[in-house]
Amino acid sequence: MKVRSNDEVVVITGDDKGTRAKVLRTLPAKGKIVVEGVNLVYKHVRPSQRNPQGGRLSKEMPIDASNVMLYCPTCNGPARVGYRILDNGQKERHCKRCDSGLGTLGPPKPSRAKAGG
Repeated sequence: MKVRSNDEVVVITGDDKGTRAKVLRTLPAKGKIVVEGVNLVYKHVRPSQRNPQGGRLSKEMPIDASNVMLYCPTCNGPARVGYRILDNGQKERHCKRCDSGLGTLGPPKPSRAKAGG
């Protein structure tokens, strides 16, 4: 899955198309993500000690990860994502349109580092 928690994404299909928001959770086993303010549903709750008023609570439900694209701040829009290995052996995501970096993944691995030269 190319999207991770706290990434900024753009919804590309569905009722919330065009919305730019932050990823709250990823569910890799199901291929879904929870995005802030997207795919809201009402949960009806009874009055209780914790919620004496009761009523309807609005909450986000998971959407398929294929319905979002990572946001590229350089292009100012959605970006197709590629991976590359930096000179120090660290993996990085990059925008395929403008080739700018979108953040590194994990620690550098010397076994992947390019020979000095």
